[in-house]
Amino acid sequence: MTATSDDSAFAPLRERVFAVLWLATVLGNVGSFMRDVASAWLATELSTSPTAVAAVQAAAALPVFLFAIPAGVLADILDRRRLLIAVQLLLAGVSATLMVLAHTQRLDMTSLLVLTFLGGTGAALMAPTWQSIVPALVPKAQLRSAVALNSLGINLSRAVGPAAGGLLLAAFGAAFTYGVDLLTYGLVIAALLWWRPPAAAADPLAEVFGGALRTGMRHALANASLQRVLLRAALFFALTSAPWALLPLVGKQLLGSGAAFYGVMLGAVGVGAIAGALLLPRLRPRLGPEGLMTGAALACAAVLLVLASAPAAAVALAVLLVLGMAWIVALTTLGAITQAVLPNWVRGRGLAVYLTVFNGALAGGSLAWGATAQRLGLVAALVVAAALLALGALMTRRWPLPAGEDVLDPAHAWPEPTLAAPVAAERGPVLVLVTYHIDPTDRRAARTLLQQLAEHRRGDGASGWGVTEDTADPTLLVEWFTLPSWQEHLRQHHRTSHAAARLQARLRELHRAPEPPAVRHLLTLHPHDLHEGPP
Repeated sequence: MTATSDDSAFAPLRERVFAVLWLATVLGNVGSFMRDVASAWLATELSTSPTAVAAVQAAAALPVFLFAIPAGVLADILDRRRLLIAVQLLLAGVSATLMVLAHTQRLDMTSLLVLTFLGGTGAALMAPTWQSIVPALVPKAQLRSAVALNSLGINLSRAVGPAAGGLLLAAFGAAFTYGVDLLTYGLVIAALLWWRPPAAAADPLAEVFGGALRTGMRHALANASLQRVLLRAALFFALTSAPWALLPLVGKQLLGSGAAFYGVMLGAVGVGAIAGALLLPRLRPRLGPEGLMTGAALACAAVLLVLASAPAAAVALAVLLVLGMAWIVALTTLGAITQAVLPNWVRGRGLAVYLTVFNGALAGGSLAWGATAQRLGLVAALVVAAALLALGALMTRRWPLPAGEDVLDPAHAWPEPTLAAPVAAERGPVLVLVTYHIDPTDRRAARTLLQQLAEHRRGDGASGWGVTEDTADPTLLVEWFTLPSWQEHLRQHHRTSHAAARLQARLRELHRAPEPPAVRHLLTLHPHDLHEGPP
């Protein structure tokens, strides 16, 4: 029987482990949104300063900016299940502390900001780790559906959590709301304790924290496609942080609403995000990535202008639905392209870099819009943000998003290096030389291919790269690249993608010699090596 589209979309939920962890994560996220609603509303009662209120949003986003990259490294080198359990314990401790302080009426702005920061730290550790375990929970054919279900779960939480948090806050107070959040973390911890993944096999080329961090950053600096996505993400999220930072003040000052309605406002954003996720498959082929991003920016600008006019409650909820749709369209578009331009071996670290930019833009933008509202007034800040969004929607098209169509899976195209004797893993640096015989008429084409190949060499771990020519024979071009150690070069063998292999194949077509291009591996000799003979 042929599976329907609904069957395909929800097939991962038939995998018992994925279904249990997915449901637990949805409940945990509902609790987190309830906590955030309570904290954001308490900030308006603890301080009348727009800057102080916006600082709560910044305190939640800043840890991801600071810690997402180290968290991505930890997700690659530690036991992910144990790391997730530790993170949930941290988040439970934050909510328990907030509950006690709120119940005893000892919660002030300083403690609220500190605890919000700690909660954001837990989120920073959680995001790349959770994304990294998903491929282990479902068959490879269901991976895209599993990723889509994760997005759906987040938006379900965003729709339910804020509304429930606002209602609980209005009916029972902040301490009770934090207590319910604490229970959700208990459910997540129980699910993680129940899950027993198979033990991972020992990897002789396993990375350690420092090397993995350096390699991940080196890849981010070399991946031009990723850099373009990061630039677009930074600009978009810095501007669209305005509604998130200022929405509590919009509800209280412009709409004259209370905590319950503020939760409903955030719930409307979540409902809009779900609607946007359902509409996105129809919009994507018609508009393409650029059209989607432009439409999302213009829609957010229009929402800000409507909110600045202090509309009726029903109108405010309607435009917040639009805000949620625009937000999820942009978030999904940028996230999908980020996934497409990252190879699997560095995916966690690359996504962590993206999360760093995303949350850094939110944190910096939140503080900036809070300061703008403090100086110019809330309405003026909303109008300025709308104008900049509309202008940015037109200007950012000058930096088009990458297509993300390269095949970045490992090609395993390199033969193992020829060794006269075993080489210690830590020996290095390593210099690799590849010699091509290029006809003068093909020289320009070869240089173009080599420049394209350089991005892959650096992205796969090379710390330096260049091309030299032979002064005695101008048909000889020697590509060279360096790596920190012999072990890192062996890792490079397992990372080289099909896209890089295609460039190498095209270079070999220009190579004018009966034998393949010569490859040499040179190890740095240190003073103590001179007395020990061959490695």
